[in-house]
Amino acid sequence: MAIWPFSSRVPNVAVLRLSGVISPSGRPFSGSLNMAGLAVPIQQAFSLRGVKAVALSINSPGGSPVQSALIARRVRSLAREKELPVFAFIEDIAASGGYWLACAADEIFAEPSSIVGSIGVISAGFGFQEAIKRLGIERRVYAEGRHKAILDPFKPEDPDDIERLKVLQRDIFQDFKDHVRERRGKRLKGDQETLFNGDVWTGGRAAELGLIDGLGDLRTILRDRFGERVKLRPVGSSRRWFRRRIGLTLGISENLSSPEELVNGFFDAMEARALWARYGI
Repeated sequence: MAIWPFSSRVPNVAVLRLSGVISPSGRPFSGSLNMAGLAVPIQQAFSLRGVKAVALSINSPGGSPVQSALIARRVRSLAREKELPVFAFIEDIAASGGYWLACAADEIFAEPSSIVGSIGVISAGFGFQEAIKRLGIERRVYAEGRHKAILDPFKPEDPDDIERLKVLQRDIFQDFKDHVRERRGKRLKGDQETLFNGDVWTGGRAAELGLIDGLGDLRTILRDRFGERVKLRPVGSSRRWFRRRIGLTLGISENLSSPEELVNGFFDAMEARALWARYGI
């Protein structure tokens, strides 16, 4: 396990909390993680005066692969630019996109009962064609481009549309696997089928598979690395984790300017809740 050097002065470690579902910006109920909301906090973490390392405190069931990649890429870019080590500490969960974020760190730690992994791609939605039929509602869609209305939730599924979606998923899945292989390298100990089948593991099993580097919490590990006098400096948003997790309407209603946004926001919140519930959280 690498030992990072530090001077006789009191070392500072920036702590960036990445808690919530990873989703595009501008979604009213998301209360989530995305590049638009994290660009400034990430920059602050790496620009903190006297900083010796950056710690990512992660608690996420995943979400958007694009936003996961953007956030991880920004962390790696600044880590190289500032020549600073990055540590990731998984709390309850770092699954799917949450694990993508963790892999941006040089070393990953978790609790024995943390949930880690879910290296895969999933797409979920709703089908309302029978519901609108019962209500006597006629769906009218006008589009140019044969695939413009792909997977319309108010129309029956088309096998061709499903196959096109699967092709997209395979490409994204390959990007995910490439990212994990690049960041974890020879530390990965499991076979490809085991590591990349979408399964999740406890922290202890994830350590055996090389998905993480060890067990331990943020404060204990960083004191061990940088000494008892290390100062942990939180940066970024201080919004409560519970509010971010389930998308409560407190402080959100000002973003909803129409009934359509209200409906979309409701389903965003339902999707976010479903992501957490998938792992029993």
